Amino acid sequence: MAAGETRRLRLWQGRIETEVEIAGEGLPLVYLHGPWGLPPDRPFIARLAAARRVYSVRHPGTAPGDPEAIHALSGWLDLIVYYGELLDRLELGAPATIVGHSFGALVAAEIAAAAPKSVQRLVLIDPIGLWRDERPVKNWMLLSEAERRSSLFADPASEAAKNFFAVPDGAGERVDVLSQFVWAQACTGKFIWPLPDRGLKRRIHRIAAPTLIVWGEDDGIVTVDYAAEFSSRIAGAEVEIVGKAGHLPHLEHGETVAKAVLAFIGR
Repeated sequence: MAAGETRRLRLWQGRIETEVEIAGEGLPLVYLHGPWGLPPDRPFIARLAAARRVYSVRHPGTAPGDPEAIHALSGWLDLIVYYGELLDRLELGAPATIVGHSFGALVAAEIAAAAPKSVQRLVLIDPIGLWRDERPVKNWMLLSEAERRSSLFADPASEAAKNFFAVPDGAGERVDVLSQFVWAQACTGKFIWPLPDRGLKRRIHRIAAPTLIVWGEDDGIVTVDYAAEFSSRIAGAEVEIVGKAGHLPHLEHGETVAKAVLAFIGR
């Protein structure tokens, strides 16, 4: 497959069509983005693709107007089986390195716990909160745009924040369209990413892959004390705290985070 290729795959007994963007050359790396989609992550992905062959997966059900995919997967177990099938179909030829951000990191951790032999190395960037009863951000839709910016970025006026909120997603501005879509689906139980799954607390010890946990020190979505919880439950996990960064440290300090990730997975 040529670098820069986009593949369309039908999975889960042919009921779900998803896209996988492929960039770079070298050993394979699977990238699972957070709930705001792939567009804002592309500069970071490009940094990873300078050293790896990166497979960026569009999560089914995360684009407005994608009801078929939302309802095709009925629960968390379905989602893990779906991603297991996806890894097989990518024909990587070896256990995968998986990098995930936010909800994508939660999915990556579940894959590594459910199928330890399929994951060679694991990087979790600000994984969304696990095993706590409250939602990471309460009343998200009642927050002003300024409050939303502050929850995601250490510096809401930064270039990274401006670029994030300026990226359209086909139906309007990202902050309104995707925020409403993601949280509305989650609240009605129709979103294929469940809200934080406390069940992972009982399974996370099964993760055998070397793991790096990257956290933005000023994350307003999930607090930095989660890093200590994760590191204590995954044998040998390393923690990298990124100063002056919020929930998207790979956007605010893309070069720093990419170097840390590539150094970790290259060892």
